[in-house]
Amino acid sequence: MWFIFALFSAIFAALSSILAKVGIDGVNSNLATAIRTAVVVLMAWVLVFITKTENSILYIGRKSWIFLILSGLSTGVSWLCYYRALQIGDASKVVPIDKLSVVITLVLAFIFLHENFTVKSLIGCILIGIGTLIMVL
Repeated sequence: MWFIFALFSAIFAALSSILAKVGIDGVNSNLATAIRTAVVVLMAWVLVFITKTENSILYIGRKSWIFLILSGLSTGVSWLCYYRALQIGDASKVVPIDKLSVVITLVLAFIFLHENFTVKSLIGCILIGIGTLIMVL
């Protein structure tokens, strides 16, 4: 089941990039990010209430709060940088560089989460890196 959600994530991320590139034309990138963020916040809270999980907020521990807030800040900075890059660059070049986050995530997961980093992971990281360079150059 995780694979299906991951696949949909990739499909909607791709759509998001294309829609953003079209929508950002003539709009300040920070304002565009704020609009996108407001829509995401609204959608997320609607889902919380639809699934009746709003009371779960009372049981979130301190550590989870800290890391969720840090993750949110990281997402915000990422989106601000991404929208600015999309505004001044070609989507076909910005998006592959943004997807280097896959490689960075694998390395950070190995270092901080002690997840396995196999030969297959290493080869995949190298290929993604090479593919990104080929697409951007």
